[in-house]
Amino acid sequence: MTVTEPMTLAARLAAPVARVRQALTDPAELRVWLAEHAEVELPERYEFWGRYTPEGDAPHQRLLHADDDRLRFAWLLDGVETTTEITLSADGPDATVLRLSQTHFDFNDVVNGTSIRGVLQTYWALTIANLEAHLAGQPLLPRTDFTSSDFRGEMVIGAPADKVWESLTDSEQASAWFGYPIGIEPWVGGRYAMGGFDSGFAAKVVDLEPGRKMSIDWGPAGVSSWELAESEGRTKLTFVQSGFDEQNPPYAAWSGIVSGWAELRRFHEVPDWQPIWLPEESATTAG
Repeated sequence: MTVTEPMTLAARLAAPVARVRQALTDPAELRVWLAEHAEVELPERYEFWGRYTPEGDAPHQRLLHADDDRLRFAWLLDGVETTTEITLSADGPDATVLRLSQTHFDFNDVVNGTSIRGVLQTYWALTIANLEAHLAGQPLLPRTDFTSSDFRGEMVIGAPADKVWESLTDSEQASAWFGYPIGIEPWVGGRYAMGGFDSGFAAKVVDLEPGRKMSIDWGPAGVSSWELAESEGRTKLTFVQSGFDEQNPPYAAWSGIVSGWAELRRFHEVPDWQPIWLPEESATTAG
């Protein structure tokens, strides 16, 4: 197997370190935002499993280290023992920088679907986004059910539908909240280009009703469709992924899409919005 540097993510959470650590280590809280089942007995045991966990038929974690600001555990996935490390550092009195490091992630596994380890990057992105929502008292985004090929969910955004539509179809706004360049041609037959129009890959807009719904064909990963419905100044976003090989569901792609919706909601609802995600250099120096 290719040896690669650990995959890393970093996020700024609007809660003190002690509160974030509690959410990370209290089994009752973990069952809300992380996994269907969780058992924790520090410093001996840190386990989570169930349908929202890759290979979640049983707990496959082995605790390696736990203290006030660091958690490290081995995680057996597809026959390989990987290592996950989470560190917390204060960013002022009321915020925490969470850094996550995950070994044995290879992007080829995402592209080829050859190992469940290919889901790890977007699995952790969605998990951290849901931790942020949990700490903020917001509804969670749908957790990926690794036992199902039924990919659908919904969330409510505290903004009118025309503003949400604009942020979903304007390249500049979509690039801002998604945290990655996106080029969008909002008409049937237009391009939806992750990485921008010069990136070499563009999905195709296959259905569009201005102000209300859009469908994007990603090829083997299927068709992403979303629809808006406004009520009393708030907008319900319904999203579905379909048209993929149900014997090899695109769990990585789906988790990435859903994790993006979390930042879309914050984009509209948080005053003076800034994304929770930190670039690597900021994550290194924060705190």
